[in-house]
Amino acid sequence: MNKMVFGLQPDIIVNNRNKLEGDFSTPEQTIKAETGGRAWESCMTMNDSWGYQTTDDDWRSPKTVVRNLITCSRDGGNYLLNIGPRGDDSIPEESVTILQSVGKWIDGNSQSIYKTDICNVKRAAFANFTRKGNTLYIHAYFWPGSELNIAGLRTRVKSAKLLRSGTPVKFQQTELQTKFLGLPQTAPDSPVTTLAVECESEPIQDTDFVRKNRERDRA
Repeated sequence: MNKMVFGLQPDIIVNNRNKLEGDFSTPEQTIKAETGGRAWESCMTMNDSWGYQTTDDDWRSPKTVVRNLITCSRDGGNYLLNIGPRGDDSIPEESVTILQSVGKWIDGNSQSIYKTDICNVKRAAFANFTRKGNTLYIHAYFWPGSELNIAGLRTRVKSAKLLRSGTPVKFQQTELQTKFLGLPQTAPDSPVTTLAVECESEPIQDTDFVRKNRERDRA
């Protein structure tokens, strides 16, 4: 089949769905980043069905969709989100509500998603990350309150702000952790609040350094 396709169009781009390597990978219902610069996109549904299924009410929340989008952007991939229309071409109301919420979030946070670079910083219990150049975007999906801590950020932070509002954020940085202080007690954005952190070079995280060097309680 590939031989026939390339014979008709030598410059065509093909994926790996026919069990050959192809030009890019398309994992389904999971996010699996490729390595070595190979292109990939994660293909997922908004509930449990690829087509319209009237009894399928297991809809993914806007937060889940945003978190998936962030993870794909972090690792250099694309998020291919499937929508199953009804037989009359209408979109289910649940899909519309989810997409409107996600779209509103993207309107204020698009620079943290589009044209981003692969991000080394990945470890936090309450957040995920994307990167563009020397700017680290911290996406807090569990809002911690007035103080947000990131362990093992080894690159010096120059400045920080809330991305949507542009409000400056104070910070303190040591070898082991970086604290962002004076944040609102409740999350200022929904479903995820994003901080833009300008670093002096590409942001690097080393949690092994933290484990080896932090003080431990001794009996």
